[in-house]
Amino acid sequence: HVQLVESGGGSAQAGGSLRLSCAASAYSRSVQLMAWFRQAPGKQREGIAAIRRSGGETWYAGSVKGRFTISQDSARNTVYLQMNNLQPEDTAMYYCAASAWVGDPLKQREYSYWGQGTQVTVS
Repeated sequence: HVQLVESGGGSAQAGGSLRLSCAASAYSRSVQLMAWFRQAPGKQREGIAAIRRSGGETWYAGSVKGRFTISQDSARNTVYLQMNNLQPEDTAMYYCAASAWVGDPLKQREYSYWGQGTQVTVS
């Protein structure tokens, strides 16, 4: 069973930056793909960034491409989301997710393991 713990959320001014972290439990050798999703009030959860554990291939949603960067530190079993030029529409609960296979990287259905989420508020 993979456990995911997010941190790094908070408040930022428009144009500012935040970095989210997602630490995976030690028993995560089966994980092939990790991703960040977000869900704003009244909206569906959307996949915004994903990274393949082996090789580091990345995928981004159009809404964040060029502003957000996903990266990983395999030694620490940690995935990061660097968010720059934040805008009020980025306000949401952000979730880390992990998958044992590489399917459609930004689709919620591909992921079996989820963190509890961390709130990001941009004003």
